[in-house]
Amino acid sequence: MRYDPRDSGLSTAYPAQAPPYTLRDLVADAAALPAAFGASRAHAVGLSTGGWVAQLLALDHPTLVASLTLVATRPTAPGPADPDLPEHAERVMARVMNGPDWSDRGAVVEHLVGFERIMAGESAFDEVAARRRAERHRDPHAASVNLAFIDHGERWRERLGEIRVPTLVVHGSADPFFPLGNGEALAREIPSASLLTVEGAGHELPRRAWEAISAHLKND
Repeated sequence: MRYDPRDSGLSTAYPAQAPPYTLRDLVADAAALPAAFGASRAHAVGLSTGGWVAQLLALDHPTLVASLTLVATRPTAPGPADPDLPEHAERVMARVMNGPDWSDRGAVVEHLVGFERIMAGESAFDEVAARRRAERHRDPHAASVNLAFIDHGERWRERLGEIRVPTLVVHGSADPFFPLGNGEALAREIPSASLLTVEGAGHELPRRAWEAISAHLKND
């Protein structure tokens, strides 16, 4: 099961740059899902900023998590990276800092598609799928910026050693948003975690990694 977190896809959209929720609220949303489907535990898979939710779910609700899969993410919230972690590529930040006219839906879709093209690293870019994702958001402006404006609470990187569930870290070698060193840090600091480096992949979940992720979920 995959769901749209707040401000993404078809979920509730809040005012851009003024979201009323916190990162821990997003974790609480995820924690409520297993019971809603009659399950006692679930496999947590988080991509990019969803990886923050997945890490905190495993830390704050360990009995709910059967296994953890972290894709293209890092162990710290928005803001300057820790000194030992690589930062966003300059071309990514240039795109972030030069947004479209958010009142022009067509321009917004083109901006989001172009942003995904930059994030794709050396992989073949699927423009049709990127356009479908861009058009799906109820409010593309809120979906693009609100995670940077929420209260992220206390740091959790120093707690990664508490995670005791089987963990797979998947990271592209050409990720320009959270470069590979971020995934390597997660794999080092989470006990018994394994790292799958996908050569040439960017900030994405490439199809060639699906089989390994599926095997991880089935084994745990």
